Amino acid sequence: MARRPASKSTTSSPATEVLNRGFDPRLSVGSARPAVFRSSTYVFSSPESAERAFAVALGKLEPDIDEDVELIYARLSHPNAEILEDQITPLEPGGVGAVVFNTGMAAISTLVLTLCRPGSAVIYTVPVYGGTHHLLHELLAPYGIKPVPVPAGDTAALSRAIETTPDLRIVFIETPANPTLRMTDIRAAAEAATQRSAPPVVAVDNTFLGPVFQHPLQQGADVTVYSATKYLAGFSDMLGGVIIAQKPEILKSLKGTRAILGNILQADECWLLDSRLATVSLRMTQQSKNAKRIVDRLAKHEKVSHIHYPPLFVDGEQKRIFRSQCQSPGAIFSLELEGGKGAAFEFLRRLRLTKNAVSLGGMESLACHPATTTHSEMSPAELLDAGVKDNLVRVSVGIENWRDLARDYEDALEAI
Repeated sequence: MARRPASKSTTSSPATEVLNRGFDPRLSVGSARPAVFRSSTYVFSSPESAERAFAVALGKLEPDIDEDVELIYARLSHPNAEILEDQITPLEPGGVGAVVFNTGMAAISTLVLTLCRPGSAVIYTVPVYGGTHHLLHELLAPYGIKPVPVPAGDTAALSRAIETTPDLRIVFIETPANPTLRMTDIRAAAEAATQRSAPPVVAVDNTFLGPVFQHPLQQGADVTVYSATKYLAGFSDMLGGVIIAQKPEILKSLKGTRAILGNILQADECWLLDSRLATVSLRMTQQSKNAKRIVDRLAKHEKVSHIHYPPLFVDGEQKRIFRSQCQSPGAIFSLELEGGKGAAFEFLRRLRLTKNAVSLGGMESLACHPATTTHSEMSPAELLDAGVKDNLVRVSVGIENWRDLARDYEDALEAI
């Protein structure tokens, strides 16, 4: 084995744990960093070990504390996945373990399929990423799983929905919301969930601000979900998804579903993602600084009618939520431009340094038109209710020189 079982308790900080937890160089011929283990199947040390490994995998037996149960087959788990899951967990305070997937949507899909049954309900905040919307409405609703939308940031409406929705299994919160940046009170949702006789799982898509600027598990959430493709990986060169939870039984169930669906993150991608974890804070901090400086330059531009960015919130409730659960506004903002869809398209067409592409969180700056791309599956009425307007452009700021980027945006605005 290349790893050692992760210690259940530690006094080290996340920045230290992310480089040391769960990996033993002595078990990898002295390699200072994990190698890539490309293997579909694993050799058992004895027939008894094989028997125990299957019994644990099938839930017939519980592993002993710090027991290193032998691996079976890479669809179930493999060394690079186990190392990554050990080392990513400390980045989310309150987490006891992680489960890695081959995309962010695989993580969300596995979560819902694990916890829901026909007749059960999922509350979700609006707006929500288009892929999540499609999953809930187009794939799962026909099987009897009921999606219940609630406006992001409406704490009273969310609490009422949690209290009154029959057979509620999941409260899925995307905060800040994509692409309007509206924030939802995680703690209020968690407190409402605990009032039910059978509390639903409160899951937070933390892709925009985590794991550096927002920690949902500390706010009472049960599960944090990531598109690891974004800030965790940080270079727009791989796909991945992660779920970190504070309850071992949730992790166990997710791994069981993952084994059947076969959507585990492969060894090479696990190795890549693991190598990026130590720099997540450095990258996100610089990107957030860049974004704040750029927004300051653009806030009063005559062709910008509104900027969606946490420091510019005017709503008192949004200000309160931001102050209570976030350490920084992050590196994503959205512009509403004078001139409608035509102005938005012309702005994107005129950009030189920022690429017109979906996704976010990479070291390079990206911009897109959500209404016709990432959220285009929503109906016109749904887009209007969610605040995803025709004149809105979402920007993900990278690590370039902020003055160069600001000049790029100003030049594009002047050319409209």
